[in-house]
Amino acid sequence: MPNPPVPPTGVPVLVLNGPNLGLLGLREPEVYGTHTLADVDELCRSTAAAHGLRADCRQSNHEGVLIDAIHEARTAHRGIVINPAGYSHTSVAVRDALAAVELPVVEVHLSNIHRREAFRHHSHVSAVADTVICGAGAHGYALALTHLAQLLEDNR
Repeated sequence: MPNPPVPPTGVPVLVLNGPNLGLLGLREPEVYGTHTLADVDELCRSTAAAHGLRADCRQSNHEGVLIDAIHEARTAHRGIVINPAGYSHTSVAVRDALAAVELPVVEVHLSNIHRREAFRHHSHVSAVADTVICGAGAHGYALALTHLAQLLEDNR
């Protein structure tokens, strides 16, 4: 008789990536780096595990899918790391969803959005995020998860 599957361990956190991040490693590597989304997901899972967390990594190009994932996080996760990508600058709906779930939120951007085009300097998400990390490349996700672990510990 086969053994039943072992349930995943660790405090569940959502790592959510917005539009075009599925093209990491291909799209503008001089801006976003050469790591793929699979590389980022693996980094997130290993960093999360090192801090007693379990990263549920997702990506969508669709605003409504991202909002549904945020709503689901309200009961399924203890915190959110989000790279809203282009929705940072345009989506009040993503911002409102993050505010509504009342979870710790760390916003992460691969590039330094403040050194780029003027329209990228403002993020609607930043107003509801506990922390914003930008310009650290893929390592920013490791920083975000390390910080989220600390936020969760402080709020315990």
